[in-house]
Amino acid sequence: MIRVLIVDDQSLLRMGFRLILEAESDIDVVGEAGDGGAGVSMTAALQPDVVLMDVRMPGMDGIEATEAIGATGADSKVLILTTFDLDQYVFAGLRAGASGFLLKDAPPTELLTAIRTVAGGEAVLAPTATRRLIDQLMPLMPQANRRTVRDELLDRLTDRERSVFAQLAAGRSNREIAADLHLSEGTVKIHVGRILAKLQLRDRVQAVVLAYESGLITPGS
Repeated sequence: MIRVLIVDDQSLLRMGFRLILEAESDIDVVGEAGDGGAGVSMTAALQPDVVLMDVRMPGMDGIEATEAIGATGADSKVLILTTFDLDQYVFAGLRAGASGFLLKDAPPTELLTAIRTVAGGEAVLAPTATRRLIDQLMPLMPQANRRTVRDELLDRLTDRERSVFAQLAAGRSNREIAADLHLSEGTVKIHVGRILAKLQLRDRVQAVVLAYESGLITPGS
């Protein structure tokens, strides 16, 4: 059973999410919070598998709450709920350790898939909204020292790991990477685990963020 905590300051949205989630036999909504502070407290108390986190809320916002949850070392995964006019906040949330983001108007099937994906330990990089998000943010990112950061990152990896990291950072699945590099999926999985460990990354979303920040991947590449 996947335990979910809903954090959103709009009660009608919380109710809507609850109705969708509780109709599923493998998902249990363990609580609701109306702001980030309450969300952090309830995460500590309830230990949900997934936290659906709104971004803009009174008091502690979703970004601060995501950082606070990550700082506790909790196993709960954060899935950020947003609209495109809040892209800059979403990027901050991904950097803070969220396992992905989802548009608030996403269809129910997409919401359910995202929750199950995050609960299973993977990151939500699809649909193409992730690429659009980073494309919009790239002009806002500082250029200073980007090449130095990129070189320092790559120096930690073997040649094979660099190849896998480049494809991982582009949002490709293990199966796609395996086919392109002529490796087994099991071998790719091992490489991905080593890359995340060497670069001290929590998941694939953070790999994408780091790759774009460092300049390893650029929009349109």
